[in-house]
Amino acid sequence: MHSIASRPSVQDEIGPRLPGAIYANTDGRFEVLALITNPAEAAQLLRRAARWAVIVRDTLRPDGQPFAVGSVWTTSDYLIRPARTACAPAA
Repeated sequence: MHSIASRPSVQDEIGPRLPGAIYANTDGRFEVLALITNPAEAAQLLRRAARWAVIVRDTLRPDGQPFAVGSVWTTSDYLIRPARTACAPAA
């Protein structure tokens, strides 16, 4: 009998990306400005089906403009600075 793998939780997919956190990966270094956990709002921001979205700004670019991402947290991502305070996600 085949078992169906459980879907990762939203928190597992988001990882430590709470507002105020800074993280890096091969694409850049990003400050988290907002966390959107309302699926309808996240889908609108990402222009695709989504359970959540993170609005970030690339801190390596002086002209970096905020944009939404929906990529899950992986071993390629690493936290540079944790969020300053624990806060509730924006709905």
